[in-house]
Amino acid sequence: MFENISSKIEKALHTLRGKGSITDINIAETVKEVRKALLDADVSYPIAKEFTDRVKQEALGRNVIQSIEPGQLMVKIVHEELTKLMGSEAVDINIKGAPAVILIAGLQGSGKTTFSAKLAYHLKNKRGRNVMLVAGDVYRPAAINQLQVLGEQVGVPVFAQLGVNDPVKIANDALQEARMKGVQVVIVDTAGRLAVDEQMMDEIASLKESLKPQETLFVVDSMTGQDAVNTAKAFNDRIDYDGVVLTKLDGDTRGGAALTIRYTVQKPIKFVGIGEKMDALDVFHPDRMANRILGMGDVVSLVERAQEQYDEEEARKIQKRLVRNEYNYDDFLAQIAQVKKMGNMKDLLGMIPGMSKLTKDVEIGDDAFVPIESIIGSMTPYERRNPSCLNGSRKQRIAAGSGRTIQEVNRLVKQFEDTRKMMKAVSAKGGKLPMPRRRR
Repeated sequence: MFENISSKIEKALHTLRGKGSITDINIAETVKEVRKALLDADVSYPIAKEFTDRVKQEALGRNVIQSIEPGQLMVKIVHEELTKLMGSEAVDINIKGAPAVILIAGLQGSGKTTFSAKLAYHLKNKRGRNVMLVAGDVYRPAAINQLQVLGEQVGVPVFAQLGVNDPVKIANDALQEARMKGVQVVIVDTAGRLAVDEQMMDEIASLKESLKPQETLFVVDSMTGQDAVNTAKAFNDRIDYDGVVLTKLDGDTRGGAALTIRYTVQKPIKFVGIGEKMDALDVFHPDRMANRILGMGDVVSLVERAQEQYDEEEARKIQKRLVRNEYNYDDFLAQIAQVKKMGNMKDLLGMIPGMSKLTKDVEIGDDAFVPIESIIGSMTPYERRNPSCLNGSRKQRIAAGSGRTIQEVNRLVKQFEDTRKMMKAVSAKGGKLPMPRRRR
């Protein structure tokens, strides 16, 4: 995500390193390269020019104090302006109402149905809300079934009326049932539509008029670049939505939509889709996104993901076993399982400052832990509970059983011992394991 634009902006800012001051000459060269990076990321020229003009004006208007180099000041200014461009601060979703109604709109193939299920999962598991999904796409074959399957995955009921072709009637009937059952949030998934299709645009406008939703969200595929911004504007002119959702931000996107859609439609980006799993949905934070674009990582989001998956009781048990020198491969495997729940490994590493550059050309798939899991899985229960018993013959058997080499087994044993020593050292100093407390 943003790897291309990140490297180009970093290269542009590099031209100021070693300079004693910011001048018209050296800032012009830097700003030119930043503008080129934005254009390559599919940001429209007028927005890219206005952005870089503001950066230049800010840079020339500030004095470089002795303790800060011009390059560091430019990073700060670009970060501030990127944050402003994307909306300055996170904007929460409005779920007040009895029930609160959230209407989902967007183009065909933008990921509306999947997002609807992800949002239901988010509201149910992170906000503690009672949620109902409504199948309002009566045109796409299997759309209702897809939502029902996803609803079952996230444990949320789906209201559907097979054979009914009026989405306004379906949505209103769903709303009536939701009131009877005490549902707190109703999410209405709708059919994909083109902004030039007047009949379909009339339909979504009628849905909004009839339901009077607390929140209308426009879902856009971030991989469509500048076209996504134009479409977002056309939809906003017609239905005046409350916020934008960017899907597929984990894909091979140039980032132009994320950078400029807020500026163009003057509506906040509220969520971003970062993967295929139902929990792969993040609240959009402009400052954190600016951090990641500039290669500064996003430690706050990393900690928040850890908090969501952290099992405090299990951590206490592991800490006790560390003190008694009983930490074993079962514990190691349990911790790997928690890390895997946090999301895509390359995305997680990108949240650590400096790591995005190191992992830029490295393929880190969801199967990164498979070799470790297969090796531990080939151990007997006794071996997993007693790591010190692993002699040469046992390692040979484990390697053969897991389909890995003896070198890979030895490497895992060393990694395990290093991890155990590090964790024991932290525990011996009176500290807790390096995981945050889970929020209630």
